[in-house]
Amino acid sequence: MPLYRGMVTRLYSHPIYLEHLTPPGHPERPDRLRAIERVLMEEPFEALDRVQAPEGDAATLLYAHPESYVERLRALTPQDGIATIDGDTVVSPKSWQAALTAIGAANAAVDDVFSGAASNVFVASRPPGHHAEKSTAMGFCLFNNAAIAARHAQKKHGAERVAIVDWDVHHGNGTQDIFWDDPSVLYCSTHQLPLFPGSGRRNETGAFGNVVNAPLAPDTGSEAFREAFGTRILPRIDDFAPDLIIISAGFDAHHRDPLADINLTEDDFDWATGYLLERAARYCDNRLVSLLEGGYDLHGLAFSVAAHVGRLMKG
Repeated sequence: MPLYRGMVTRLYSHPIYLEHLTPPGHPERPDRLRAIERVLMEEPFEALDRVQAPEGDAATLLYAHPESYVERLRALTPQDGIATIDGDTVVSPKSWQAALTAIGAANAAVDDVFSGAASNVFVASRPPGHHAEKSTAMGFCLFNNAAIAARHAQKKHGAERVAIVDWDVHHGNGTQDIFWDDPSVLYCSTHQLPLFPGSGRRNETGAFGNVVNAPLAPDTGSEAFREAFGTRILPRIDDFAPDLIIISAGFDAHHRDPLADINLTEDDFDWATGYLLERAARYCDNRLVSLLEGGYDLHGLAFSVAAHVGRLMKG
């Protein structure tokens, strides 16, 4: 029997996420979570079920990454200072614990929606994950949180089909890499192209047609996004009929964001959230988990998250 009555939205966060340090001027910085925390403390969000994220089981990292990669990343974590993995991606002394707690929150969120402890969950964590390929950390990402959560749903809860919907402005090359030849996971992405990381063309469809890319041209906005979402992504979710929907919820397609040139507003994230909630209600008993990815203008990020979470709370 479900544990909740009506729609319950759970929020996972943890102070350790602020201790994943990046160099001065780096866009993926602790202030991102502080901005989210401030806006979600406002009166419209009093009903959020706020839970401190648990530290994850390191064994679950192997759901998406080989052990050699996991151990290499652990070894790179410095005792002090900041170690550089590539031009964008770094680790500091608490990065391993922060990344493991991001995985712990993602997996706990999956447990929550399958047990009925919550109808949907938003995980406000960092570092983000969707650029992390099987054996490569890149694009600010260490481990692929969404991919691990999808595998967790399959291994622990028997989910046969998981849909991952990624509306970050940068293509989730890591998630695509991990599930390229896995028909049990549908990966759908809207993103700007051309833009880092350079993948995500329409003809990248996965070995079984389980990858749906809907690239957006620079300087487009709501109309192009909603058309792509409504004509390419939602019909594929309908055909797939997932047991769980996971959102890679990046908010850097907002018009204020400094790292891209797509002109979305908070209303667009509200709109897309509503349609995914409809699919979650139709196919998977409301089970929806949203994991924070990008979003680098603090104002745009905060108000986009507020619109997204507010919509989750309405059900």
